[in-house]
Amino acid sequence: MSIAFENDVETAELVLDHYGPNLGAEVLGLQIADASDAEVRAVRAALVANKVLVLRKQFIDDEQHIEFGRRLGDLTVGHPVHDSGEVAPEVYALDSQDNGFADVWHTDVTFMPRPPLGSILRPVVLPPNGGDTNWADSQLAYESLSAPIRDLVDGLTAIHDGNREFGYYLAHKRAGKGNVWEGEEVTSLPPVAHPVVRVHPESGRKGLFVNPGFTSHIVGVSEAESRGILDFLYAHLTKPEHIVRHRWQLGDLVLWDNRSTIHYANRDYGTQRRVMHRITLRGDTPVGPHISR
Repeated sequence: MSIAFENDVETAELVLDHYGPNLGAEVLGLQIADASDAEVRAVRAALVANKVLVLRKQFIDDEQHIEFGRRLGDLTVGHPVHDSGEVAPEVYALDSQDNGFADVWHTDVTFMPRPPLGSILRPVVLPPNGGDTNWADSQLAYESLSAPIRDLVDGLTAIHDGNREFGYYLAHKRAGKGNVWEGEEVTSLPPVAHPVVRVHPESGRKGLFVNPGFTSHIVGVSEAESRGILDFLYAHLTKPEHIVRHRWQLGDLVLWDNRSTIHYANRDYGTQRRVMHRITLRGDTPVGPHISR
């Protein structure tokens, strides 16, 4: 399928092979190293529409990876607290031999006030088999809820807490001195509140904005009610019809919209090594359906 995006200067066309009717597409025939500005704008628009984009045979290094990210938007450092070692500050290196796993459903860095817009990930070392990544469509999940449940979750707020995953690391591995995120050094991870339903700032669509990795509880309800609501939403989010799965090859580059997806990396490759490099696009403050911009 071809898709065109127009602007005042020129029109670019992308050829997309859709993974499914609602989520995910492979961009065919585009090399990011020599992509025009119009093509980059088209990728940016296609990301909002498809939520997950795959580009094959992009044999690039970290510098090219970062440059492509900068053409799509502003970048953050790789991670608020994690030290990725001898790589550029914009790179978050996940090495399975150094606890670089992501085998829980999550949306990246929702424990910060302004979670990332999106991520761009490429493999550096892959196991012979396994290590696939799965994404779930949080907008389709919201839209497939019954109307009374949508009305309920529209008015809820949830707390996101990075201490469960990174608190010990920040305090003991980094001596309380994390990275500079949004212009400030991260020295602690105070929990933050986000709407359970997020209105996408570009498409205007509503999507569920909770995840098992970082959401601790829902505000204003009992612990039992919070657990019941969240467990229901997580089960609904990860129904098979809401998910696409990607089998990695060297040379792949995958972009996803962090505002409308959650993801999970399969940890099914035993002692084999898996190394991924990710860069992150700066996001905005999540807004719920009952808050006007």
